[in-house]
Amino acid sequence: MSIKQTDERYIAHTYKRFDVTIVSGEGSYCYDDNGKRYIDMTSGIGVNAFGYADPVWAKAVADQAKLLQHTSNLYYTAPCAELAEILCTRTGMSKVFFSNSGAEANECAIKVARKYAARAKGDEYYHIITLNKSFHGRTLTTLAATGQEIFHTQFTPLTEGFLYADANDIEGFERLVRENKVAGVLIETVQGEGGVNVLDAEYIRAVERVCRENDLILMIDEVQTGNGRTGKLYSYMHFGIRPDVVSTAKGLAAGLPMGATLMSEKVADVLGYGDHGSTFGGNPICAAAAISGLNRMDDAFLAQVAEKGRYVRERLEAAGFAVSGMGLMIGVETKKPVSEVLSSCMEKGVLCLSAKDKLRLLPPLNIPTQVLSRAVDLILEALSE
Repeated sequence: MSIKQTDERYIAHTYKRFDVTIVSGEGSYCYDDNGKRYIDMTSGIGVNAFGYADPVWAKAVADQAKLLQHTSNLYYTAPCAELAEILCTRTGMSKVFFSNSGAEANECAIKVARKYAARAKGDEYYHIITLNKSFHGRTLTTLAATGQEIFHTQFTPLTEGFLYADANDIEGFERLVRENKVAGVLIETVQGEGGVNVLDAEYIRAVERVCRENDLILMIDEVQTGNGRTGKLYSYMHFGIRPDVVSTAKGLAAGLPMGATLMSEKVADVLGYGDHGSTFGGNPICAAAAISGLNRMDDAFLAQVAEKGRYVRERLEAAGFAVSGMGLMIGVETKKPVSEVLSSCMEKGVLCLSAKDKLRLLPPLNIPTQVLSRAVDLILEALSE
């Protein structure tokens, strides 16, 4: 059987795959089983922060694999400790819990908020406010946290205790806080899966103010926006706020499964022995991969991400298309069905994504300017046909 036939026979049909089999990649390019080359403007849905087979990343992974691939969290390991120090030093947070995915990072954040509120106010303070059009994961709890009804219909009963506010409606948000016993708030500054929607800066700062006034735990979901994607190390840094908890994953280990939940001094000691755990969390190979990436995401690198994002936005807007997003997390309003644009881009040798009815672009953060320019040329052709 072909790869496609084997996949369709033995793998659960949870993904509507494109009719492309990727067999290798290098930098911002990948290749299918027919040898066709594509410019990858998806980076594995924001995961491959340095593209395919990045030599610095690959060496860090290989060197660690030869030394120690796993021990469990019953023991100390150097990569896990070093990565935690880097994250805390660069964010001002106090503690980190490592997991394997964004959903797990958000689960940990929710547990922190609920335990803090139970101790500070009482067990009845367990509600979490999220936003309509948000996406926070596919476990039963993070599905419940996701403010999209389409994800709620098939797997009920979901975890109770979630309330949904409209983005940029501070009065509605404040009303939910007044009328419910709330533990915390979980928001994305840019709603990726919800349509690459950037929240208003005034709204984000107002949410922080309400959280401080009511002793609510402010959680920022940086699963897709984090690790340099928006031109800052984490997107909340654009808004001058101080979250209590930050969850992240995707680009953290630049191609390996790793999630992290960063906790401020306020909640650093909320979780005690046995309150949470992850067999693979903080895996030495994943941690080594993350260290190799974060050490390269200095101010100059992040400034280049922001500049590349401005370049893409300016070219698309000049051609008459509405653009949303930040940095290299870009949404484009298409003038024909986005599925048609995706197919046309693929035929031309560019891989793109969708988010609701928008074209979504998440290229490698280090994509060379000339490659990015060529990708935009082809995308504009597909958009304008």
